[in-house]
Amino acid sequence: MADQSLLSEETISNKIYFIRGHKVMLDSDLASLYDVETKRLNEQVKRNLS
Repeated sequence: MADQSLLSEETISNKIYFIRGHKVMLDSDLASLYDVETKRLNEQVKRNLS
């Protein structure tokens, strides 16, 4: 059962983009990796800026 929840390195690396010299991930891709709504992910980021 734990094996099903693990993501392959290729799956994650396909969601990382190289933009203007920086590696970035879209918030929607990151939210899907954590299995949460994008709105909730953004709320938590705002609460924990430090």
